[in-house]
Amino acid sequence: MATTRVLCAVVLALGLALAVPAHAETDWSKAQDLSVVASDYQFSPKTVTFEHGGIYRLHLENHGKETHEFHSAEFFKAATLRDPSVLGTEKDEVVLQPGSSKDVYLVAPAAPGKFPLYCPDHDWAGMTGEIIVK
Repeated sequence: MATTRVLCAVVLALGLALAVPAHAETDWSKAQDLSVVASDYQFSPKTVTFEHGGIYRLHLENHGKETHEFHSAEFFKAATLRDPSVLGTEKDEVVLQPGSSKDVYLVAPAAPGKFPLYCPDHDWAGMTGEIIVK
């Protein structure tokens, strides 16, 4: 009987531990700041570099006269976000109205890699870049 209780307690504790999202344990106060400015029609900088597994506050600003998107579906899918609601409805980009800014708190993907970055409405004008995870 005591063995059954101990076993039940262990199973319950394991279930609770697995139910808590990984980002709940992240110390967001240690986030490194990275900034990207969108303007008509470029990102500055064009290349954004993260360390794999690093904690970041990605600060995005739109200095342009048009709406711009910071679109990188593969990157956002691989990263862990503190608040996924900062992404658009498809969960693959951050939409920035003219003159606005948004912060995206994230843990960079665990594996190194390169990810395309672009504004879907203005990539034809060269509004492209790259995200690198070292």
